[in-house]
Amino acid sequence: MARQALGDQGRQRPRICQVHADELGRETGYRPDLHPARKAQQNAYVERYNRTVRHEWLDLYIFETIEEVQEIATEWLWTYNNERPNMGNGGVTPAMKLKMAA
Repeated sequence: MARQALGDQGRQRPRICQVHADELGRETGYRPDLHPARKAQQNAYVERYNRTVRHEWLDLYIFETIEEVQEIATEWLWTYNNERPNMGNGGVTPAMKLKMAA
């Protein structure tokens, strides 16, 4: 399991969320990797992905346990990478795009 989370310096995150994130990090051993975006477009890609996650699975469930979240996230990510065509990739899946590049 990953022990690190990538962030954007919390520029748009309310302070109360940062306090909870810090507390969760201490309890679980996760550490944030906060760094500035390398390109102006990078944040747009992340925001688009976050919107997709929220609309396609996160808003559809009320989770009871972290294990339930992890299971659904893993299933969705596999589908996203292997079955769901991505218009930004010319209508192919990320897995197909990776094979074409090899």
